[in-house]
Amino acid sequence: MFTDGNGRTAQEVLKEYWGYDGFRPMQEEIINATLEGKDVLAILPTGGGKSICFQVPGLMKEGLTLVVTPIIALMKDQVRNLSGKGIRAIAVHAGMSRHEVDLALNNAAYGDFKFLFLSPERLGTRLFKSYVEVLPINLIVVDEAHCISQWGYDFRPDYLRIGELRESVDAPVMALTATATPEVADDIMDKLGFSEKLIIKTGFERPNLSYIVRRTEDKYGQLLGICRGVAGSGIIYARNRRKCEELSAFLQSQGESSSYYHAGVGAMTRSERQAAWMDGKIRVMVCTNAFGMGIDKPDVRFVAHYDLPDSPEAYFQEAGRAGRDRKRAFAVLLWNGVDVRRMKQIEEASFPGLDYIEDVYQKLHMMFGIPYDAGEGRQLRFKIEEFCKGYHLMKAPAFYAIKYLERTDHLTYSEEIDIKTKVKIAVDRKSLYDIQLSDPKMDELLELLMRHFTGIFSFPEEIDEEYFAGALNMTVAGLRQLLYRTALEHVINYIPADHCDVILLHHDRRRPGDLALMPDKYVMLKENYHRRAQEMLEYVSETDECRSRFLLRYFGQSESYDCGTCDVCRAKVASGRRLEEAPSTYGDMASGADTPESEKILSDEATEAAIIEYVGSRGGKYSLEDIRTEFSNPSKAYSPHWLDLLRYLIDEGTVPVYEK
Repeated sequence: MFTDGNGRTAQEVLKEYWGYDGFRPMQEEIINATLEGKDVLAILPTGGGKSICFQVPGLMKEGLTLVVTPIIALMKDQVRNLSGKGIRAIAVHAGMSRHEVDLALNNAAYGDFKFLFLSPERLGTRLFKSYVEVLPINLIVVDEAHCISQWGYDFRPDYLRIGELRESVDAPVMALTATATPEVADDIMDKLGFSEKLIIKTGFERPNLSYIVRRTEDKYGQLLGICRGVAGSGIIYARNRRKCEELSAFLQSQGESSSYYHAGVGAMTRSERQAAWMDGKIRVMVCTNAFGMGIDKPDVRFVAHYDLPDSPEAYFQEAGRAGRDRKRAFAVLLWNGVDVRRMKQIEEASFPGLDYIEDVYQKLHMMFGIPYDAGEGRQLRFKIEEFCKGYHLMKAPAFYAIKYLERTDHLTYSEEIDIKTKVKIAVDRKSLYDIQLSDPKMDELLELLMRHFTGIFSFPEEIDEEYFAGALNMTVAGLRQLLYRTALEHVINYIPADHCDVILLHHDRRRPGDLALMPDKYVMLKENYHRRAQEMLEYVSETDECRSRFLLRYFGQSESYDCGTCDVCRAKVASGRRLEEAPSTYGDMASGADTPESEKILSDEATEAAIIEYVGSRGGKYSLEDIRTEFSNPSKAYSPHWLDLLRYLIDEGTVPVYEK
């Protein structure tokens, strides 16, 4: 058994830092393979505990663990969590200045740090390459590893540089993902240069998660019914920001505890809303897919999708944020004919012509005044609305043109980066004391800055606005006004906080006709996108195959059984058809025999009786909304044919017509 320099086993490290008595399924096998020096691809479902898999061996091995991850918010959260446990960790990501990156890499090389989190575009920079030889890397962790595969749904060329890094760094690789088809898994191991192929994965089954698909023209009413019918925290995903705000306002108007979250909301507000949702002060979060990554909230009882996701991979990952505590939870997907048309429109917009893409490339450089044969390594603060307005471009095709330039390794496009306030004292220390300032608060501000930052006379330093505002006994808004007024007196250089996209240029500006846009790759990516979109349409249109089995088959798992709780299985049971059930040893809730009585699906006859009883209990006075709230509730076991049954009972005169 492997022990670290202090004689601790992996189990003892887990207990010491996380307080857990044991590992989740497959975690220990992944950790042991890594400690033995093997390359390993770990495929674990959302909430499967991927972080533990690399953090435990990273602590046990001498030296530094390099973690490559594209998700900046997740990176920051992990650094904060590790630091809270007394573990030294540092991050390098988009939006940081060259000086900040240099300082962070220097600390990682010489400062006894255990974890360096790095966004993938930094792998190709000259600055990072200059540090590779002195960074004591003992383990390379590739998070969201499907991004390295051209067959994956989120291919990012920056990830290919990890294979190049392995040529100069003698360290094993741990690749982590929640979603990988067999084709993608093989490509990941090939691109990362595995010495020997090794996949460790749990099954993709989520026996406690009921997949429900509903075709409906009344999505608002369905979402309200879900919120009222399912107790506990929930997430509702929508494709665009405006819809998030509208849905949240609607739910609030109906008395539901709700808020919205998307990348356009300020960093402080996003943080406050996330914390309120985590603490249960907000019950339902309506959000874009910017919300959810790395959030460890085990008691989410439902995840609902207002719009169709682009692919089964994206849907599986987002739906999997429900029920991490292994108690009953629901993933509800709403759709109608409008969604099908919109998905086809998005597919067309996602792949503008190659001539258009080259035109956007040239205009992007023109916007920032970058001449031909210059620009490599430039980091540009970019706002696509201003870009499109300046060049009379439509936003959607311009956005996807830039994304294709990223996929062909011309640039890296990091969306919605929070750039903190930075300050540099613009005069030398001696002259500073001879300056008469117009406000005593300015003197307090300068004293506070000098106490906190030894290098503030040489470089802009990132400041924590909340801390400085508190120390100066003022609001954050007041602090920003003070910084601005002090800058007007030419005492400081003030770079206000910003929330924008960042583009990193990979090479000097190319001349027209000299841009490698890889037409073959364009065709391949377009075909892959179409294939995944079609799979998503087939998923929602399916009426005979269990939802869980459909997803398992997509991810290459051949052995599976009817879940017994999805809408397809419910319809089968209600109609008296048999399910293909698992043996009792297959899973705690995978077979009907192991399902609690309260969760067993009622037949059409039993649901008819329940409707009659419900209407009778209300004296025959009820609305369609009352019936929907009760009988479409995914947490109850009524037949999914409840609306047809109600119509039949009304036609037969068994129950009165509902009130309008």
